[in-house]
Amino acid sequence: MPGAGAVSAPVGPSATTVTPASTASRRNAELGLLVFALAVALAAFATLGLGVDGAVPARIGSYAAGFGGLLLVAHLALRRFAPYADPVLLPAVALLNGIGLVMIYRLDIAEAASAERAGRPAPAPDALSQITWTALGVVLFVAVLVLVRDHRGLQRFTYTAMAAGLVLLLLPLVPGLGTRIFGAQIWIRVGPFSFQPGEVAKIALTIFFAGYLVLKRDVLALARRRVLGVDLPRMRDLGPIVVVWLVCLGILVFERDLGTAVLFFGSFVMLLYVATERRSWLILGTLMVLAGGWLAYQAFAHVRTRIDIWLDPFADPQGAGFQLVQGLYGLAAGGLLGSGLGQGRPDLIPVAKTDFIVDALGEELGLTGLMALLLLYGIVVERGLRTAIAARDSFGTLLAAGLSFILAIQVFVVVGGVTRLIPLTGLTTPFLSYGGSSLVANWALVALLLRISDAARRPAPPPVPETQEALTQVVRR
Repeated sequence: MPGAGAVSAPVGPSATTVTPASTASRRNAELGLLVFALAVALAAFATLGLGVDGAVPARIGSYAAGFGGLLLVAHLALRRFAPYADPVLLPAVALLNGIGLVMIYRLDIAEAASAERAGRPAPAPDALSQITWTALGVVLFVAVLVLVRDHRGLQRFTYTAMAAGLVLLLLPLVPGLGTRIFGAQIWIRVGPFSFQPGEVAKIALTIFFAGYLVLKRDVLALARRRVLGVDLPRMRDLGPIVVVWLVCLGILVFERDLGTAVLFFGSFVMLLYVATERRSWLILGTLMVLAGGWLAYQAFAHVRTRIDIWLDPFADPQGAGFQLVQGLYGLAAGGLLGSGLGQGRPDLIPVAKTDFIVDALGEELGLTGLMALLLLYGIVVERGLRTAIAARDSFGTLLAAGLSFILAIQVFVVVGGVTRLIPLTGLTTPFLSYGGSSLVANWALVALLLRISDAARRPAPPPVPETQEALTQVVRR
Protein backbone atom coordinates (compact mmCIF):
# COMPACT_ATOMS: atom_id res chain seq x y z
CA MET A 1 0.00 0.00 0.00
CA PRO A 2 1.44 3.40 -0.82
CA GLY A 3 2.61 5.56 2.00
CA ALA A 4 0.86 8.69 3.06
CA GLY A 5 3.30 10.84 1.21
CA ALA A 6 2.47 9.14 -2.08
CA VAL A 7 -1.22 9.98 -1.95
CA SER A 8 -1.65 13.32 -3.69
CA ALA A 9 -3.94 12.62 -6.62
CA PRO A 10 -7.13 10.68 -7.31
CA VAL A 11 -6.57 6.94 -7.22
CA GLY A 12 -8.54 4.55 -9.41
CA PRO A 13 -11.39 5.15 -11.82
CA SER A 14 -13.92 5.91 -9.09
CA ALA A 15 -12.23 9.26 -8.46
CA THR A 16 -12.62 10.54 -12.02
CA THR A 17 -15.45 8.71 -13.80
CA VAL A 18 -18.36 9.24 -11.42
CA THR A 19 -21.56 10.30 -13.21
CA PRO A 20 -25.00 11.24 -11.86
CA ALA A 21 -26.34 7.92 -13.14
CA SER A 22 -23.62 5.93 -11.36
CA THR A 23 -24.25 7.93 -8.18
CA ALA A 24 -27.97 7.14 -8.29
CA SER A 25 -27.15 3.49 -8.94
CA ARG A 26 -24.81 3.45 -5.93
CA ARG A 27 -27.43 4.94 -3.63
CA ASN A 28 -30.07 2.50 -4.89
CA ALA A 29 -27.67 -0.36 -4.27
CA GLU A 30 -27.10 0.94 -0.75
CA LEU A 31 -30.85 1.11 -0.14
CA GLY A 32 -31.23 -2.44 -1.40
CA LEU A 33 -28.49 -3.65 0.93
CA LEU A 34 -30.12 -1.80 3.84
CA VAL A 35 -33.43 -3.53 3.09
CA PHE A 36 -31.56 -6.85 3.02
CA ALA A 37 -29.90 -6.07 6.38
CA LEU A 38 -33.28 -5.21 7.91
CA ALA A 39 -34.80 -8.40 6.47
CA VAL A 40 -32.04 -10.55 7.98
CA ALA A 41 -32.47 -8.88 11.37
CA LEU A 42 -36.26 -9.37 11.23
CA ALA A 43 -35.81 -13.01 10.21
CA ALA A 44 -33.49 -13.52 13.20
CA PHE A 45 -36.06 -11.86 15.48
CA ALA A 46 -38.86 -14.09 14.16
CA THR A 47 -36.67 -17.20 14.47
CA LEU A 48 -35.90 -16.27 18.05
CA GLY A 49 -39.59 -16.08 18.90
CA LEU A 50 -40.28 -19.40 17.22
CA GLY A 51 -37.40 -21.00 19.13
CA VAL A 52 -38.52 -19.68 22.54
CA ASP A 53 -42.32 -19.59 22.37
CA GLY A 54 -43.19 -21.34 19.11
CA ALA A 55 -44.64 -18.11 17.68
CA VAL A 56 -43.42 -14.95 15.96
CA PRO A 57 -42.88 -12.24 18.61
CA ALA A 58 -45.70 -9.73 18.89
CA ARG A 59 -43.14 -6.91 19.02
CA ILE A 60 -41.72 -7.65 15.58
CA GLY A 61 -43.79 -4.87 14.02
CA SER A 62 -42.53 -2.21 16.41
CA TYR A 63 -38.98 -3.54 16.01
CA ALA A 64 -39.25 -3.32 12.21
CA ALA A 65 -40.71 0.20 12.37
CA GLY A 66 -38.17 1.49 14.89
CA PHE A 67 -35.00 -0.05 13.50
CA GLY A 68 -36.10 0.34 9.89
CA GLY A 69 -36.92 4.01 10.49
CA LEU A 70 -33.47 4.64 11.93
CA LEU A 71 -31.82 3.00 8.92
CA LEU A 72 -33.96 5.10 6.56
CA VAL A 73 -32.89 8.29 8.38
CA ALA A 74 -29.22 7.28 8.09
CA HIS A 75 -29.65 6.46 4.39
CA LEU A 76 -31.38 9.75 3.57
CA ALA A 77 -28.74 11.72 5.47
CA LEU A 78 -26.00 9.92 3.58
CA ARG A 79 -27.73 10.51 0.25
CA ARG A 80 -28.09 14.21 1.07
CA PHE A 81 -24.73 15.04 2.66
CA ALA A 82 -22.35 12.39 1.25
CA PRO A 83 -23.83 11.12 -2.03
CA TYR A 84 -20.60 9.62 -3.33
CA ALA A 85 -19.75 7.63 -0.19
CA ASP A 86 -19.13 3.89 -0.12
CA PRO A 87 -22.50 2.07 -0.51
CA VAL A 88 -21.49 -1.02 1.49
CA LEU A 89 -20.30 0.40 4.82
CA LEU A 90 -23.66 1.55 6.19
CA PRO A 91 -25.56 -1.69 5.38
CA ALA A 92 -22.76 -3.80 6.89
CA VAL A 93 -22.75 -1.97 10.23
CA ALA A 94 -26.57 -1.85 10.19
CA LEU A 95 -26.68 -5.64 9.93
CA LEU A 96 -24.21 -6.02 12.80
CA ASN A 97 -26.24 -3.60 14.91
CA GLY A 98 -29.48 -5.45 14.10
CA ILE A 99 -28.05 -8.85 15.03
CA GLY A 100 -26.72 -7.37 18.26
CA LEU A 101 -30.19 -6.07 19.14
CA VAL A 102 -31.71 -9.50 18.54
CA MET A 103 -29.10 -11.24 20.69
CA ILE A 104 -29.51 -8.76 23.54
CA TYR A 105 -33.27 -9.33 23.45
CA ARG A 106 -32.64 -13.08 23.48
CA LEU A 107 -30.45 -12.73 26.56
CA ASP A 108 -33.16 -10.59 28.21
CA ILE A 109 -35.58 -13.50 27.74
CA ALA A 110 -33.07 -16.01 29.13
CA GLU A 111 -32.35 -13.87 32.19
CA ALA A 112 -36.05 -13.40 32.89
CA ALA A 113 -36.58 -17.18 32.66
CA SER A 114 -33.66 -17.85 35.02
CA ALA A 115 -35.00 -15.32 37.52
CA GLU A 116 -38.45 -16.93 37.38
CA ARG A 117 -37.01 -20.38 38.04
CA ALA A 118 -35.08 -19.00 41.02
CA GLY A 119 -38.09 -17.12 42.38
CA ARG A 120 -36.43 -13.73 41.88
CA PRO A 121 -37.91 -10.67 40.16
CA ALA A 122 -36.92 -10.38 36.51
CA PRO A 123 -34.14 -7.87 35.81
CA ALA A 124 -34.85 -4.82 33.68
CA PRO A 125 -34.56 -5.67 29.97
CA ASP A 126 -31.66 -4.10 28.10
CA ALA A 127 -32.94 -4.39 24.52
CA LEU A 128 -35.02 -1.21 24.82
CA SER A 129 -32.01 0.69 26.15
CA GLN A 130 -29.91 -0.61 23.27
CA ILE A 131 -32.40 0.54 20.63
CA THR A 132 -32.38 3.94 22.35
CA TRP A 133 -28.59 4.04 22.15
CA THR A 134 -28.86 3.01 18.50
CA ALA A 135 -31.13 6.00 17.89
CA LEU A 136 -28.60 8.29 19.58
CA GLY A 137 -25.84 6.70 17.49
CA VAL A 138 -27.75 7.42 14.27
CA VAL A 139 -28.35 11.02 15.44
CA LEU A 140 -24.61 11.45 16.00
CA PHE A 141 -23.96 9.75 12.65
CA VAL A 142 -26.10 12.39 10.92
CA ALA A 143 -24.55 15.19 12.99
CA VAL A 144 -21.02 14.20 11.93
CA LEU A 145 -22.06 14.14 8.26
CA VAL A 146 -23.66 17.59 8.61
CA LEU A 147 -20.92 19.27 10.65
CA VAL A 148 -17.83 17.70 9.08
CA ARG A 149 -18.27 18.74 5.45
CA ASP A 150 -14.54 18.34 4.72
CA HIS A 151 -12.48 15.87 6.75
CA ARG A 152 -9.32 17.88 6.04
CA GLY A 153 -10.56 20.54 8.42
CA LEU A 154 -10.02 18.10 11.29
CA GLN A 155 -6.27 18.34 10.74
CA ARG A 156 -6.35 21.82 12.29
CA PHE A 157 -7.37 20.20 15.57
CA THR A 158 -4.44 17.76 15.73
CA TYR A 159 -3.12 18.83 19.12
CA THR A 160 -6.56 19.76 20.43
CA ALA A 161 -7.63 16.19 19.69
CA MET A 162 -4.56 14.90 21.54
CA ALA A 163 -5.41 16.97 24.62
CA ALA A 164 -9.08 15.95 24.48
CA GLY A 165 -8.17 12.27 24.11
CA LEU A 166 -5.80 12.30 27.07
CA VAL A 167 -8.32 14.14 29.25
CA LEU A 168 -11.00 11.61 28.34
CA LEU A 169 -8.68 8.73 29.22
CA LEU A 170 -7.84 10.29 32.58
CA LEU A 171 -11.42 11.14 33.58
CA PRO A 172 -12.11 7.72 35.17
CA LEU A 173 -9.24 8.37 37.61
CA VAL A 174 -10.89 11.53 38.99
CA PRO A 175 -12.11 10.79 42.55
CA GLY A 176 -15.88 10.81 42.80
CA LEU A 177 -16.31 10.68 39.03
CA GLY A 178 -14.69 7.41 37.97
CA THR A 179 -16.18 4.08 38.95
CA ARG A 180 -14.76 0.56 38.92
CA ILE A 181 -16.75 -2.18 37.16
CA PHE A 182 -15.50 -5.77 36.98
CA GLY A 183 -12.10 -4.66 38.19
CA ALA A 184 -11.48 -2.02 35.49
CA GLN A 185 -11.78 1.69 36.25
CA ILE A 186 -12.76 2.91 32.80
CA TRP A 187 -16.21 4.37 33.50
CA ILE A 188 -17.44 7.71 34.76
CA ARG A 189 -20.80 8.08 36.47
CA VAL A 190 -22.92 11.24 36.61
CA GLY A 191 -26.13 10.62 38.53
CA PRO A 192 -27.88 7.56 37.09
CA PHE A 193 -25.86 7.69 33.85
CA SER A 194 -22.51 6.00 33.20
CA PHE A 195 -20.21 6.56 30.25
CA GLN A 196 -16.96 5.08 28.98
CA PRO A 197 -14.86 8.06 27.78
CA GLY A 198 -12.23 5.81 26.21
CA GLU A 199 -14.66 5.07 23.36
CA VAL A 200 -14.63 8.73 22.33
CA ALA A 201 -10.91 9.05 23.08
CA LYS A 202 -10.10 6.43 20.45
CA ILE A 203 -11.52 8.69 17.73
CA ALA A 204 -9.86 11.84 19.11
CA LEU A 205 -6.46 10.16 19.38
CA THR A 206 -6.75 8.70 15.88
CA ILE A 207 -7.27 12.25 14.56
CA PHE A 208 -4.14 13.27 16.49
CA PHE A 209 -2.11 10.32 15.20
CA ALA A 210 -3.10 11.06 11.60
CA GLY A 211 -2.39 14.78 11.86
CA TYR A 212 0.93 14.28 13.64
CA LEU A 213 2.20 11.68 11.19
CA VAL A 214 1.33 13.85 8.19
CA LEU A 215 3.77 16.42 9.58
CA LYS A 216 6.46 14.04 10.84
CA ARG A 217 6.38 11.09 8.45
CA ASP A 218 9.54 12.12 6.56
CA VAL A 219 11.56 12.43 9.77
CA LEU A 220 10.26 9.12 11.12
CA ALA A 221 11.11 7.38 7.85
CA LEU A 222 14.82 8.19 8.18
CA ALA A 223 17.06 5.33 9.27
CA ARG A 224 20.37 6.18 10.98
CA ARG A 225 21.61 2.79 12.08
CA ARG A 226 21.06 -0.91 11.51
CA VAL A 227 20.82 -3.27 14.51
CA LEU A 228 20.46 -7.02 13.93
CA GLY A 229 19.24 -6.36 10.40
CA VAL A 230 16.62 -3.82 11.50
CA ASP A 231 16.79 -0.22 10.29
CA LEU A 232 16.30 2.10 13.25
CA PRO A 233 15.46 5.81 13.11
CA ARG A 234 17.29 8.43 15.13
CA MET A 235 16.86 8.14 18.88
CA ARG A 236 15.16 11.51 19.19
CA ASP A 237 12.61 10.41 16.59
CA LEU A 238 11.68 7.46 18.79
CA GLY A 239 10.09 9.93 21.21
CA PRO A 240 6.47 9.73 19.94
CA ILE A 241 6.26 5.95 20.02
CA VAL A 242 7.91 5.84 23.47
CA VAL A 243 5.42 8.41 24.80
CA VAL A 244 2.47 6.46 23.41
CA TRP A 245 3.92 3.25 24.84
CA LEU A 246 4.21 4.84 28.28
CA VAL A 247 0.68 6.27 28.09
CA CYS A 248 -0.71 2.86 27.18
CA LEU A 249 1.25 1.26 29.99
CA GLY A 250 -0.13 3.90 32.37
CA ILE A 251 -3.68 3.07 31.27
CA LEU A 252 -2.99 -0.57 31.96
CA VAL A 253 -1.55 0.16 35.39
CA PHE A 254 -3.93 2.73 36.82
CA GLU A 255 -7.20 1.78 35.11
CA ARG A 256 -6.53 -1.95 34.68
CA ASP A 257 -7.67 -1.67 31.08
CA LEU A 258 -5.51 -4.00 29.03
CA GLY A 259 -7.79 -3.82 25.99
CA THR A 260 -7.62 -0.04 25.56
CA ALA A 261 -3.84 -0.09 25.97
CA VAL A 262 -3.47 -2.69 23.21
CA LEU A 263 -5.96 -0.87 20.99
CA PHE A 264 -4.27 2.55 21.13
CA PHE A 265 -0.71 1.32 20.89
CA GLY A 266 -1.47 -1.16 18.10
CA SER A 267 -3.32 1.38 15.96
CA PHE A 268 -0.51 3.94 16.39
CA VAL A 269 2.18 1.47 15.34
CA MET A 270 0.15 0.41 12.30
CA LEU A 271 -0.27 4.06 11.30
CA LEU A 272 3.48 4.58 11.68
CA TYR A 273 4.00 1.76 9.21
CA VAL A 274 1.47 3.18 6.73
CA ALA A 275 3.00 6.66 6.96
CA THR A 276 6.67 5.64 6.67
CA GLU A 277 6.54 2.24 4.90
CA ARG A 278 9.27 1.03 7.26
CA ARG A 279 8.90 -2.46 8.70
CA SER A 280 11.25 -1.47 11.51
CA TRP A 281 8.37 0.32 13.24
CA LEU A 282 6.34 -2.90 13.29
CA ILE A 283 9.30 -4.78 14.76
CA LEU A 284 9.95 -2.05 17.36
CA GLY A 285 6.26 -1.92 18.24
CA THR A 286 6.10 -5.68 18.72
CA LEU A 287 9.19 -5.64 20.92
CA MET A 288 7.75 -2.83 23.04
CA VAL A 289 4.44 -4.69 23.44
CA LEU A 290 6.32 -7.79 24.59
CA ALA A 291 8.50 -5.74 26.95
CA GLY A 292 5.52 -3.87 28.38
CA GLY A 293 3.57 -7.09 28.82
CA TRP A 294 6.48 -8.77 30.60
CA LEU A 295 6.95 -5.79 32.93
CA ALA A 296 3.23 -5.67 33.70
CA TYR A 297 3.17 -9.42 34.36
CA GLN A 298 6.04 -9.12 36.81
CA ALA A 299 4.69 -6.03 38.61
CA PHE A 300 0.90 -6.32 38.74
CA ALA A 301 -1.24 -9.07 40.17
CA HIS A 302 -4.27 -8.43 37.93
CA VAL A 303 -2.13 -8.89 34.81
CA ARG A 304 -0.71 -12.15 36.17
CA THR A 305 -4.25 -13.33 36.86
CA ARG A 306 -5.31 -12.62 33.26
CA ILE A 307 -2.29 -14.47 31.88
CA ASP A 308 -2.75 -17.44 34.21
CA ILE A 309 -6.43 -17.75 33.25
CA TRP A 310 -5.46 -17.66 29.61
CA LEU A 311 -2.80 -20.35 30.02
CA ASP A 312 -5.06 -22.72 32.00
CA PRO A 313 -8.65 -21.62 32.64
CA PHE A 314 -9.55 -25.11 33.84
CA ALA A 315 -7.14 -24.81 36.78
CA ASP A 316 -9.94 -22.97 38.62
CA PRO A 317 -13.11 -23.54 36.53
CA GLN A 318 -15.47 -22.46 39.33
CA GLY A 319 -13.43 -19.41 40.33
CA ALA A 320 -11.10 -17.20 38.33
CA GLY A 321 -11.54 -19.18 35.12
CA PHE A 322 -15.34 -19.54 35.35
CA GLN A 323 -16.19 -16.85 32.79
CA LEU A 324 -13.82 -18.12 30.12
CA VAL A 325 -14.69 -21.77 30.75
CA GLN A 326 -18.42 -21.11 30.40
CA GLY A 327 -17.80 -19.26 27.16
CA LEU A 328 -15.75 -22.15 25.77
CA TYR A 329 -18.47 -24.60 26.79
CA GLY A 330 -21.01 -22.44 24.97
CA LEU A 331 -18.95 -22.47 21.77
CA ALA A 332 -18.51 -26.23 22.07
CA ALA A 333 -22.26 -26.71 22.56
CA GLY A 334 -22.97 -24.68 19.43
CA GLY A 335 -20.80 -26.84 17.21
CA LEU A 336 -20.85 -26.26 13.48
CA LEU A 337 -24.44 -25.08 12.94
CA GLY A 338 -25.43 -23.94 16.44
CA SER A 339 -28.30 -24.87 18.70
CA GLY A 340 -30.56 -22.32 17.00
CA LEU A 341 -31.77 -18.93 18.20
CA GLY A 342 -33.72 -19.41 21.40
CA GLN A 343 -32.59 -23.02 21.81
CA GLY A 344 -29.34 -22.66 23.78
CA ARG A 345 -28.39 -21.47 27.25
CA PRO A 346 -26.28 -18.35 26.62
CA ASP A 347 -27.41 -16.96 29.97
CA LEU A 348 -24.99 -19.39 31.64
CA ILE A 349 -22.12 -17.28 30.30
CA PRO A 350 -21.34 -14.36 32.67
CA VAL A 351 -21.71 -10.84 31.19
CA ALA A 352 -22.79 -12.38 27.89
CA LYS A 353 -24.32 -9.10 26.70
CA THR A 354 -21.01 -7.25 26.75
CA ASP A 355 -17.65 -9.02 26.86
CA PHE A 356 -18.86 -12.47 25.83
CA ILE A 357 -21.61 -11.80 23.28
CA VAL A 358 -19.45 -13.52 20.65
CA ASP A 359 -19.60 -16.77 22.63
CA ALA A 360 -23.37 -16.38 23.11
CA LEU A 361 -23.82 -15.94 19.37
CA GLY A 362 -21.45 -18.83 18.69
CA GLU A 363 -23.57 -21.15 20.83
CA GLU A 364 -26.83 -20.41 19.01
CA LEU A 365 -25.51 -19.68 15.50
CA GLY A 366 -22.61 -22.12 15.54
CA LEU A 367 -19.23 -21.82 13.90
CA THR A 368 -20.94 -21.09 10.59
CA GLY A 369 -22.81 -18.08 11.94
CA LEU A 370 -19.76 -16.84 13.81
CA MET A 371 -17.64 -17.01 10.67
CA ALA A 372 -20.32 -15.07 8.80
CA LEU A 373 -20.16 -12.33 11.44
CA LEU A 374 -16.37 -12.20 11.24
CA LEU A 375 -16.64 -11.98 7.45
CA LEU A 376 -19.02 -9.04 7.90
CA TYR A 377 -16.43 -7.30 10.07
CA GLY A 378 -13.84 -8.08 7.43
CA ILE A 379 -15.99 -6.34 4.84
CA VAL A 380 -16.25 -3.23 7.03
CA VAL A 381 -12.47 -3.10 7.56
CA GLU A 382 -11.76 -3.80 3.88
CA ARG A 383 -14.03 -0.97 2.75
CA GLY A 384 -12.36 1.33 5.25
CA LEU A 385 -8.89 0.46 3.98
CA ARG A 386 -10.08 0.84 0.40
CA THR A 387 -11.20 4.34 1.36
CA ALA A 388 -7.73 5.01 2.77
CA ILE A 389 -6.09 3.96 -0.49
CA ALA A 390 -8.47 6.08 -2.58
CA ALA A 391 -8.18 9.22 -0.44
CA ARG A 392 -6.70 12.19 -2.27
CA ASP A 393 -4.84 13.66 0.69
CA SER A 394 -2.35 12.25 3.17
CA PHE A 395 -4.44 13.14 6.21
CA GLY A 396 -7.48 11.36 4.78
CA THR A 397 -5.40 8.28 4.04
CA LEU A 398 -4.03 8.06 7.57
CA LEU A 399 -7.33 8.90 9.26
CA ALA A 400 -9.30 6.29 7.30
CA ALA A 401 -6.57 3.71 7.87
CA GLY A 402 -6.46 4.50 11.60
CA LEU A 403 -10.21 4.20 12.04
CA SER A 404 -10.18 0.90 10.14
CA PHE A 405 -7.31 -0.41 12.25
CA ILE A 406 -9.23 0.46 15.43
CA LEU A 407 -12.16 -1.71 14.35
CA ALA A 408 -9.90 -4.53 13.16
CA ILE A 409 -7.77 -4.61 16.32
CA GLN A 410 -10.81 -4.39 18.59
CA VAL A 411 -12.53 -7.33 16.89
CA PHE A 412 -9.32 -9.37 16.94
CA VAL A 413 -8.71 -8.65 20.62
CA VAL A 414 -12.30 -9.49 21.61
CA VAL A 415 -12.67 -12.66 19.54
CA GLY A 416 -9.13 -13.77 20.37
CA GLY A 417 -9.81 -13.31 24.08
CA VAL A 418 -13.11 -15.20 24.28
CA THR A 419 -11.74 -18.07 22.15
CA ARG A 420 -8.53 -18.27 24.23
CA LEU A 421 -6.26 -17.26 21.39
CA ILE A 422 -4.93 -14.35 23.49
CA PRO A 423 -5.57 -13.20 27.09
CA LEU A 424 -8.91 -11.59 27.88
CA THR A 425 -8.95 -7.81 27.72
CA GLY A 426 -12.51 -6.71 28.50
CA LEU A 427 -13.28 -4.79 25.30
CA THR A 428 -16.76 -4.81 23.79
CA THR A 429 -17.55 -6.15 20.33
CA PRO A 430 -18.31 -3.22 17.98
CA PHE A 431 -22.03 -2.83 17.16
CA LEU A 432 -22.92 -6.18 18.77
CA SER A 433 -22.31 -5.74 22.49
CA TYR A 434 -24.66 -3.98 24.87
CA GLY A 435 -23.47 -0.52 25.85
CA GLY A 436 -24.22 3.02 24.78
CA SER A 437 -20.68 4.42 24.83
CA SER A 438 -19.31 1.91 22.36
CA LEU A 439 -22.32 1.93 20.06
CA VAL A 440 -22.61 5.71 19.77
CA ALA A 441 -18.85 6.18 19.27
CA ASN A 442 -18.72 3.51 16.57
CA TRP A 443 -21.57 5.13 14.64
CA ALA A 444 -19.57 8.39 14.69
CA LEU A 445 -16.48 6.48 13.54
CA VAL A 446 -18.36 5.06 10.55
CA ALA A 447 -19.67 8.54 9.70
CA LEU A 448 -16.08 9.82 9.49
CA LEU A 449 -15.11 6.91 7.23
CA LEU A 450 -18.05 7.68 4.95
CA ARG A 451 -17.13 11.38 4.87
CA ILE A 452 -13.59 10.49 3.70
CA SER A 453 -15.04 8.00 1.21
CA ASP A 454 -17.33 10.68 -0.22
CA ALA A 455 -14.37 13.01 -0.77
CA ALA A 456 -12.33 10.23 -2.37
CA ARG A 457 -15.10 9.18 -4.77
CA ARG A 458 -16.38 12.67 -5.59
CA PRO A 459 -15.45 13.67 -9.18
CA ALA A 460 -12.63 16.17 -9.41
CA PRO A 461 -13.63 19.63 -10.65
CA PRO A 462 -12.98 20.18 -14.37
CA PRO A 463 -9.69 21.91 -15.19
CA VAL A 464 -9.90 25.65 -15.76
CA PRO A 465 -8.80 26.67 -19.28
CA GLU A 466 -5.59 28.69 -19.35
CA THR A 467 -7.21 31.74 -20.95
CA GLN A 468 -9.99 31.80 -18.37
CA GLU A 469 -7.48 31.32 -15.54
CA ALA A 470 -5.39 34.23 -16.81
CA LEU A 471 -8.49 36.41 -17.11
CA THR A 472 -9.49 35.49 -13.55
CA GLN A 473 -6.07 36.52 -12.25
CA VAL A 474 -6.30 39.86 -14.06
CA VAL A 475 -9.73 40.53 -12.59
CA ARG A 476 -8.48 39.70 -9.09
CA ARG A 477 -5.61 42.13 -9.49
